[in-house]
Amino acid sequence: MSVIRTDEWLEDAYHDPLTICEKLVKHFEGASADEIYHHFKQHGMYHPLKKDKMVPDKAVWEIVQHDQEYLQEKWSGPDIPVYIFPSDITNKEIQTHFNGKSGLAFRDKLFLFISAKNTEEEIKAIFTHEYNHVCRLNNFEKCEEEYTLLDTIVLEGLAENAVRERLGEACTANWVSFYSDEELEKTLATYILPKKQILPQSREYQNILYGFRRYPKMLGYCTGYYLVKRYMEKNSLSSEDLLFVETSEIVGEN
Repeated sequence: MSVIRTDEWLEDAYHDPLTICEKLVKHFEGASADEIYHHFKQHGMYHPLKKDKMVPDKAVWEIVQHDQEYLQEKWSGPDIPVYIFPSDITNKEIQTHFNGKSGLAFRDKLFLFISAKNTEEEIKAIFTHEYNHVCRLNNFEKCEEEYTLLDTIVLEGLAENAVRERLGEACTANWVSFYSDEELEKTLATYILPKKQILPQSREYQNILYGFRRYPKMLGYCTGYYLVKRYMEKNSLSSEDLLFVETSEIVGEN
């Protein structure tokens, strides 16, 4: 399937994202265009500005196409459609913690939300992160709705370690350095392990993962990055090797 030329969709319907999401209904059984757009906005998709079109340069589609071909071969990954849209420049979380870029990965499709300011290295970083998710999701039979908090924490940690391994630590998200190893060991024991089995339907799942309400910022992401990096270093393994390794093994629960 490769990278879908959504730049052409944006030329025709930038100011009407519901029309754009109508083209995606076939990929989400039982969901309307309005429901899809609402979900995407929660994960960083743009809402149209009144005057100017804030869209990425057309070169972004070429960069991602090249990267998909490279990583698909390197990781023996699936050939899935990739959709690129502008990110929400008014979303403070996306701008602060992800530098204006985000993504949404499924077993059979991938969505990137990119800002006009993102560099080629940043685009490669977000695609590496999200496509790593796709590969891991395809390596296990468990459906996405059954991924526990601990499964998702490891999923996120593995993806960002893949970015570090491929592009260098300078290209990782700023949240990887929020806490020391000692702090993360404490938060793992205090906040995460007691609720490791909760599912996405639980409000606490998102609160812990992103560090909302009383939890430390980006708690789940930071802990996952730490756990995966620790496992990689201890066992002299690459992020590619870990695509098939169970969550419990990486966390050290066996």
